[in-house]
Amino acid sequence: MGQYLPVFVMLVLGGAFAGVSLVMSKAVSPKRPSAAKSAPYECGIVPRNEPPERFPVRFYLVAMIFIVFDIEIIFLYPYATIYRSLGTFGLIEVVVFSIAVFASLVFLVANSALDWGPAQLLRRANPAVSPNRTTASTIRRVGADGREPGPGAPDEVAA
Repeated sequence: MGQYLPVFVMLVLGGAFAGVSLVMSKAVSPKRPSAAKSAPYECGIVPRNEPPERFPVRFYLVAMIFIVFDIEIIFLYPYATIYRSLGTFGLIEVVVFSIAVFASLVFLVANSALDWGPAQLLRRANPAVSPNRTTASTIRRVGADGREPGPGAPDEVAA
């Protein structure tokens, strides 16, 4: 039990420091609120108006998928370094983990969470563009049939 005494002392000292800091900041801080003190401050620029809108939920979904993929890389790097010693069990676990991450990406794409920003605003602004539009329906394929060879064009070789 004596070997855990330093750990216990550090926990008590850390808790005491946090508690004393909170109590002292409330006790000694000046309490004169004003409009200038409660205004948001960003890089010395005084905001003239409120932000146009709140961040959409899709923004947070994109941030979450970024974190998920970061975690996937953090887990895949150690696996890549010792994959031979883990054997089949390690391979199965990594495949299951990758399927879970891929399923979250499919979920986000299906719910159009990655469809935000300027592209989405353009689609909203121009409803005449059909979502069923593809390259096959909009690009006219033009071949060389019936064209006159231009000046300087190589002569066709008869086969």
